[in-house]
Amino acid sequence: MSHLRQRAIPTDRGQHRSARASGDAAPPQPDLADPIDRAHLGRYTLGSLTLEREVLGLFLAQLPLSIEQLRFASTDREWHVAAHTIKGSARAVGAWHVARLALDAEQTSGVADEEQRERVLASLEDACDEVEAYVAEVFPPETVRA
Repeated sequence: MSHLRQRAIPTDRGQHRSARASGDAAPPQPDLADPIDRAHLGRYTLGSLTLEREVLGLFLAQLPLSIEQLRFASTDREWHVAAHTIKGSARAVGAWHVARLALDAEQTSGVADEEQRERVLASLEDACDEVEAYVAEVFPPETVRA
């Protein structure tokens, strides 16, 4: 893949990093204390808290299903697709830690090594619990008006 053109991508600090023109490069992933990068998510939701809540709700609803796909993957291809799905959706909402774990999973085989599979699944489940707790704290359920 060395034949692909390199292009510079501006970062938040005005610096540039190179990326493959094919779009393989990962988005900038700040090391944040919060499980969700609200600034990243806000760029896609135009700052709408209602839309943020909805997008995160969809993410959290789909996440356990994708983790189960990892758990029951019987081929490397199934494992790769499930990990890739988690990585993409986590990047979309700014769940960088989940995305990094999913990338690690994507680059390994959880099919052949049962111990590796269990480590990956436990790490992802822990990270997802952190995201879920954060979302519950930041976006408490709306009260119903009578």
